[in-house]
Amino acid sequence: MIEDVVIEEMTNDFVLWRCLHGGPLTHQTIDQWPLEEETKWKRYRRRNLPLLMKITSIYGACAIVARDNEAIVGYLRFYPKVICGLEGAGGLCLMQDFPAGPAENFAGSDFPTLEQIKDKTLAVHCLMTGSPLQKDNPYQRKGLGTRLVKALIPWAKKNGWEKIEADSFEDIPIIYEMTGSAGHTFWEKLGFCVVDRHPHPELQDRNSFPEFVAALEKQAKDIGILPERARDRIVMRLDLT
Repeated sequence: MIEDVVIEEMTNDFVLWRCLHGGPLTHQTIDQWPLEEETKWKRYRRRNLPLLMKITSIYGACAIVARDNEAIVGYLRFYPKVICGLEGAGGLCLMQDFPAGPAENFAGSDFPTLEQIKDKTLAVHCLMTGSPLQKDNPYQRKGLGTRLVKALIPWAKKNGWEKIEADSFEDIPIIYEMTGSAGHTFWEKLGFCVVDRHPHPELQDRNSFPEFVAALEKQAKDIGILPERARDRIVMRLDLT
């Protein structure tokens, strides 16, 4: 039952170094992948594991996870905002190559301690409940996303962070289904405020993601949102001080 799902911080005892697109992951299944894609998966594992373990060791955690018995069924990844701006960080997507993902040697970068960071802001990278690629997803739209954020807020306060920021979009179904982001209303209900809004750089060129942008604009039009606003990035912020 969804009420039995445990929300807890990710530790180095079980590092979720990949996403849930293929479904929930356990200790036994996280290192299983299609043989024809073995080279790619091994490379991502080799890059991501030390990076996530290093961030966890320095800052205490970089993800809140939802666990159903032994399976991780949801997560909220977050990083110090200053880390996101370092050379080699790229977009920090664990399932993509640089520049969308981190550079191969990014784990070897010098990461500042919390005491050395002036802008003590955590940046939410992605939020996922269940697998967006699976037709039947028993974990989506059941309140798990809200529970993950509500667990992050006290953790961030306790560990010395002063703000949390999250990228969002207009409230359009495909955003929830295909990305690790949520609509701005989701964040507003949790106390976040809009601090910036601008055209999303990756969505302005329709040729970059033609099918996604076309579906995004159609869904926006169907619910009365201007198509160009559907391609905006909305920055949400929660002040913890």
